[in-house]
Amino acid sequence: MFDWLIVGAGFAGSVLAERLATQRGDKVLVIDKRPHIAGNAYDHLDEAGVLIHRYGPHIFHTNSEAVFGHLSKFTAWRNYEHRVLAQVISPTTGQPVQVPMPINLDTINTLYGLSLTEAEVEGWMAARAETPDQIRTSEDVVVAKVGRELYELFFRGYTRKQWALDPGELDKSVTARVPTRTNTDDRYFTDRFQAMPRDGYTAMFARMLDQPGITVRTGMDFAEARKRFSFRRIIWTGPVDEYFGFRYGKLPYRSLNFRHETLDREWALPTGTVNHPAEETPFTRVSEYKWITGQQHPKTSVTYEFPSAEGDPYYPIPRPENAALYKRYEALADAERDTWFVGRLATYRYYNMDQVVGQALATFARVQTVVPPASANDDQRLAQAGTAD
Repeated sequence: MFDWLIVGAGFAGSVLAERLATQRGDKVLVIDKRPHIAGNAYDHLDEAGVLIHRYGPHIFHTNSEAVFGHLSKFTAWRNYEHRVLAQVISPTTGQPVQVPMPINLDTINTLYGLSLTEAEVEGWMAARAETPDQIRTSEDVVVAKVGRELYELFFRGYTRKQWALDPGELDKSVTARVPTRTNTDDRYFTDRFQAMPRDGYTAMFARMLDQPGITVRTGMDFAEARKRFSFRRIIWTGPVDEYFGFRYGKLPYRSLNFRHETLDREWALPTGTVNHPAEETPFTRVSEYKWITGQQHPKTSVTYEFPSAEGDPYYPIPRPENAALYKRYEALADAERDTWFVGRLATYRYYNMDQVVGQALATFARVQTVVPPASANDDQRLAQAGTAD
């Protein structure tokens, strides 16, 4: 008899498993249908001995001291600030050029052969910006900031590949996540805490789950676990529509396919990731892990990412009809007794890793207020046994 069955050994499930076991003394069974823990953050040594991320690069960053402090219990860190270049065609030379992404002062000056200052570039962008009647779509967000030419160079093709939709068909939240800067800051993120687990994500998850009271079963799905084990409550981190047997139809997602390559040379890219916005290029970006992990190795490994309509669910598609469909599933989830829905897939939202950790910690706080601890369950069972005698 387990107090909890946790479906999914990614951030949401693993954070909650550790809290339930160590802070409450609960017995927790964690399952994952994949053959490993750590969810999409799973990393491992490839055949050449290079540490790679199987599901594409996962860069940890957060402004939350509480989240960073919590994960620091299970890993030491390597300071790392991610930088991204975008390979585009220069409007002035017609030649391919790699420039900082997000767009910043150096991006503009390199593309157009200018020497603008911070004070001047804001006016330069404003002169090219278009002001739509209402900011509703991803296209509206970008053209209102930097104008149509930069929108075409950096966003339209990339977005069409990533989502199989034109930016004019997507909610404004998609491109609102990518800032535009007037200074020379070329960091992709500006969060207070930016670091990578020193020994990798999988090692961090292994330490998190290596607690008395936690049992982990990988390669096991929900149906098998229900047949083999008894449990009082469920934490579900998988797709919410799957939990309810796709009662109202499937929630739409975009997926990714990955091509991992090991190269017989020390370095391949000038930075951690190079984006390829051009629509005729089939992949969206390529990443080199040694920049990210700090590993020293005579060879290097890179990953190409190809967006796909089929495969594991990665990105909820932000369109009004999909939000309405999720609301129907959310109503079912709210009415479900003894099942808690946590994480990206369970709440049909795009969360960064730190946001999932924060959501899991907040869920644990709610559990503490409404669920008796395991010791209370034991006392209740003893009382029932005594009554039966």
